[in-house]
Amino acid sequence: MTIDDIYEEFEELVDWDERCDYLIDLGFDLPELPEAAKVDEHKVHGCQSNVWLVSEITPSDPPVVEFVANSDAMIVNGLIAVLMALYSGKTPREIIEVDPKVVFAKLGLERQLSPLRRNGLYSMVDRVRKLAVEAEASK
Repeated sequence: MTIDDIYEEFEELVDWDERCDYLIDLGFDLPELPEAAKVDEHKVHGCQSNVWLVSEITPSDPPVVEFVANSDAMIVNGLIAVLMALYSGKTPREIIEVDPKVVFAKLGLERQLSPLRRNGLYSMVDRVRKLAVEAEASK
């Protein structure tokens, strides 16, 4: 699923309740994160819910960042699915260049999420971007 697919689906949904249900559905499709990965090292701090994010840089040419994440909250898993569509499989440079505020505004997330959820969303973004910056610096 791409971020454009999510944009298209959001445009067809009439109100926030339908969009919220769609986000929850997206979260059900996330790959499972092994219990062994649910450790403090992978925990995203700043989220109201528990969120774990594991990433790796593939040895492809150019290298891309792949990540898997999971939460104990259904709506947060949906937000993780949006982040995966936005960032996973991209080069570190592409990740750094994405303006998440533009994407979230287009989806209405800036307006609809509670301040705590929005803070958690940006904590996840910060974690992904930090990994990308580190990968870019290690070239």
